[in-house]
Amino acid sequence: MIASALDTLGPWAWIILGLALMGLELLAPGVFFLWLGLAALLTGLIDWGFGLSWQASALSFAVLSVVAVLAGRAITRRPDEEDEAASNLNRRAHALVGQTFTLEAPIVDGSGRIRVGDSSWRVTGPSAPAGASVRVVRVEGATLVVETV
Repeated sequence: MIASALDTLGPWAWIILGLALMGLELLAPGVFFLWLGLAALLTGLIDWGFGLSWQASALSFAVLSVVAVLAGRAITRRPDEEDEAASNLNRRAHALVGQTFTLEAPIVDGSGRIRVGDSSWRVTGPSAPAGASVRVVRVEGATLVVETV
């Protein structure tokens, strides 16, 4: 049934499908159907130009869909978007490196505590009294290594 519809309508079937998918993009969140619609429109144009069989046009739609989705993802994604989000995901301590905090408990014998929001973090570094400003220089496990500012 679908094959006969593609044969009967020819390239118009792909152009109508492309427009329908692009219209569906208005109802669905994201930008996924836009790329599939673009692939269907391109398939219709190729079918119109070369008179493809329904099998060849379906295959070209599948290939163009993959290419369009990958190209669309590359075009719409910021270069630092994925790297920035993935770099500190589930690594909260690493996001604290370079920031300055006030000591909650003095650093005695190399160990003290700072408050970050509603959390208390163990720190190591040179001796310093409570209330002193320290900067996080690196992370060792769940301990922050600090230097006095």
